[in-house]
Amino acid sequence: MSQKHAVVIGSGFAGLSAATHLASKNFRVTLVEKNESPGGRARKFNHQGFVFDMGPSWYWMPDVFEKYFAAFDKKPSDYYDLIRLDPSYAVIYGEHDLLDIPANLDEFKQMLEKIEPGSAIQLDKFLEQAAYKYQVGIHDLVTKPSRSLFEFTSPSLLADMLRMDIFQSMAKHVRKFFKSEKIIRLMEFPVLFLGETAENIPALYSLMNYADIALGTWYPKKGMHEIIKGMVSLAEEKGVNFLYNSEVEEIEIENGKAKRVRLISGDKIEADVVIAGADYHHVDKHLINPKYSNYSEDYWDKRVMAPSSLLFYLGINKRVKNLRHHNLFFDEPLGPHADAIYTNPRWPEKPLFYASVPSITDSTVAPEGMENMFLLIPLAPDLEDSEELREKYFHIIMDRLEKITDQEIRSHIIFKRSYAHSDFKSDYHAYKGNAYGLANTLTQTAILKPSLKNKKVSNLYYTGQLTVPGPGVPPSLISGQVVANEVIKENN
Repeated sequence: MSQKHAVVIGSGFAGLSAATHLASKNFRVTLVEKNESPGGRARKFNHQGFVFDMGPSWYWMPDVFEKYFAAFDKKPSDYYDLIRLDPSYAVIYGEHDLLDIPANLDEFKQMLEKIEPGSAIQLDKFLEQAAYKYQVGIHDLVTKPSRSLFEFTSPSLLADMLRMDIFQSMAKHVRKFFKSEKIIRLMEFPVLFLGETAENIPALYSLMNYADIALGTWYPKKGMHEIIKGMVSLAEEKGVNFLYNSEVEEIEIENGKAKRVRLISGDKIEADVVIAGADYHHVDKHLINPKYSNYSEDYWDKRVMAPSSLLFYLGINKRVKNLRHHNLFFDEPLGPHADAIYTNPRWPEKPLFYASVPSITDSTVAPEGMENMFLLIPLAPDLEDSEELREKYFHIIMDRLEKITDQEIRSHIIFKRSYAHSDFKSDYHAYKGNAYGLANTLTQTAILKPSLKNKKVSNLYYTGQLTVPGPGVPPSLISGQVVANEVIKENN
């Protein structure tokens, strides 16, 4: 029997995962990527000795990566070296008000106890629940394709779901255990990765706290792109053929089947199966004939998108002080900034922001005696994006960063590049310029997410952060495997 040919569109984590799983099951796989290098949002670029990861910078849930590589009898250490960060990160509440988050659990408890007596015992209770949610959520629920309610109707699974607080908000859940505003903000921080505030994220996602506190924050030496490099190497070993600078113009459909993928260059690639790891909305509305679209434009417009971001990549010609590898600046109230993202979309007056300085951990990402700095402001999607606004907000956050850390940085910047909505749109066709995909609200969970399969085209599938299981690097790895399993099951 001849091999079936699968064409995968997009080389982000989900696309690479899907392609490799299919290739390992005797599919002939061609992966087409519009950009000149792999990785999607996890690409990198170099400038005069500085090596910048362009997107993801947090390595959480190491067990998900281990499980991914183990599926092919490999280990992450076959491709990259991991360092556990200690402190995991710093939370800055204001001048002279900083928490270094220790990697050691006992030290973490001691830190909480000093803030709020009795909180160490409460943490044990909180983490016991979070560990259960993590085990069931990450190793069971998120691996389901979510194409039917019947996937979730077993009595044991229904009981599990009730225990996992899916109908309670993360905000209410956290406040059952802690009273200190500092601790509450610390515990609510991880769900920001899911694209909504704690008031609108199910308490199921306290599993993220387990990932943070118990499993730790890690860093792959030489940068996050080393994961992509390893995944590409593994994919090629399994026989995946990569085509870069190959943007798809159309998925040609005949008699309800995707027959071929036509590139902007005019080249055509025949296909038995097509898996779209590109932006779901872009594929649904621009790459296929409208009569085959899964969803209307009105449907897409009503989706709650995770935020976009304004990013700055900085090369600094000195070493910085009073900063860690990861730094969360919570020196302004969250409420007004959250309102500017989710309720009344606008540029925030006093934005919270994140600063990463990987060169503190890794000397390979900056020239000797210099620093590599990455700044991020979460923003509402689909905002006006101009150089003037980018520059204005650069100085807003740099004023605070320099004041809080008691140092001059701007005069030492020898390289600066910004990245925001218009770049996400041009590089990834990101719907509304989003950075993180679809928010994991209760009404956008599991079967309520955009389907991983086209309802009218029998061999067109979708993977990535706009479908199951959701946004983030580990979920994207899982998404690729989930869709590959569906393709394999339906193409035996």
